[in-house]
Amino acid sequence: MTLPTAVRRSSALERAAFGKNTRKTHPRTTLGNWQPASQRPDPVSILLEQEATRVPELLPIRHSRMAVNPFTFFRGTAAIMAYDLGTYPNSGLVSQLCGDAHLSNFGIFGSPDRAMIFDINDFDETYPGAFEWDVARTVASFYIAAKDNQFTELDAQTAALTAAASYRTAMSQYASMNDLDQWYSRVDAAFLLDLAKSEGGARAEKSMNQTLNKARTRDRWSAINKLTEVVDGTRQFLNQPPLLARLPMAGDQWDVIHALFEEYRDTLLNDRRELLRRYQVIDFAHKVVGVGSVGLRAFVVLLQGRDADDVLVLQVKEAVQSALAPYDSDAEAQDDGHRVVTGQRLMQAASDVFLGWITGSAGRHFYVRQLRDMKWSPEISALTPQAMRGYAQICGKTLARGHARSGDSIAIAAYLGTSDTFDQSLLRFAQRYSVQVNEDYEAFTRAIADGTLTTASSEDDALQKRFTLESHASAQVYRDRDAQAAQATP
Repeated sequence: MTLPTAVRRSSALERAAFGKNTRKTHPRTTLGNWQPASQRPDPVSILLEQEATRVPELLPIRHSRMAVNPFTFFRGTAAIMAYDLGTYPNSGLVSQLCGDAHLSNFGIFGSPDRAMIFDINDFDETYPGAFEWDVARTVASFYIAAKDNQFTELDAQTAALTAAASYRTAMSQYASMNDLDQWYSRVDAAFLLDLAKSEGGARAEKSMNQTLNKARTRDRWSAINKLTEVVDGTRQFLNQPPLLARLPMAGDQWDVIHALFEEYRDTLLNDRRELLRRYQVIDFAHKVVGVGSVGLRAFVVLLQGRDADDVLVLQVKEAVQSALAPYDSDAEAQDDGHRVVTGQRLMQAASDVFLGWITGSAGRHFYVRQLRDMKWSPEISALTPQAMRGYAQICGKTLARGHARSGDSIAIAAYLGTSDTFDQSLLRFAQRYSVQVNEDYEAFTRAIADGTLTTASSEDDALQKRFTLESHASAQVYRDRDAQAAQATP
């Protein structure tokens, strides 16, 4: 798929008419009628195919993290949902997508001007596609997470509807802006504080202030203190395999690392190249990250500037083909590190100054960023129904801003309209998809129980057996409960 060019050649009225006419070929209710394809592949087979090129020794960690509950499973199944949406009729209204827009992939971080902003923070799967694919994944994630938190059906529906309605109303606001104002718009600390106060009063505003202050403490030194130690006067990474494994460098290996570092630096803007030129690599380690990303090659690089107190940690993460690419008939081979960087720069209001890409010596693609720069995301399991509604409102608005930067906001806003038709359709999708997720989760835990998939070693075999049995039982509970809820909803 390609990003729209109609924005440049059509008037606002023509773009709005195009968006509204799209309802005839793809009614807004269509997504709510989603059903799994009759020839839908086994979900475990999709995961196994995705894992074929990953580090096999790390896959048990991935499976363990996914197996905690249906929501953590959902976090790792971007490839499965890509199949479900990519093989289903779509609106054809294309924007740059996050590709994995679940609620845990949003958060607070520091912008280059040191302001605190809220934005999408994971772009491994970014790709052009129908805008509603991202919205569907976001809305479904709120419904599934709410059910996992043991919220009532009404509270789960409210969280999902809030995310959809927030996206729709925000897209209408962006469509009314001139292009520069739209481009410079961002969800900043002032917006977060105002929203907290309007939704929860002074107490919520105070809590949001505490959250922002906590995020500010998660700066580069918090990562340095957590991941490194000083040995014989030299700072180096800790060695805590398999999650953090220091990689000893000897002989010409340092030459290879420095050559790759120079290649990476050339992908930065000129002023940032000059900044990075003042640092040199002093240590290197492998670090396991995320849930769905586990098994991809990911490294951390320790750099030092003018002295021992001027240090920086960069993350180098493998980029593979987007889960959405197989459903693009025009897809061409590309550098996936470059793809991630381009998508992130396009969708984020302000991106990391050290964001760049590199091709490894074995031809693998990677992107590079700061490991931590005042980053914070909420603990989803700790959210109350009220907090989740507020979070859904922020995420919906943020996703709309990202799509407005790359897609045709006027056409999308006209397609969405002013009624809650789209919101209700996305809620029905979330309910139906929650049933599917729980069925897939049950298949996943069966695969663990029968040994098809391995998990990280437990303290003893009894604990591992109890873990898989409890996961299997949990899956059945979720499946039965959500199936009943979906049947009860018109």
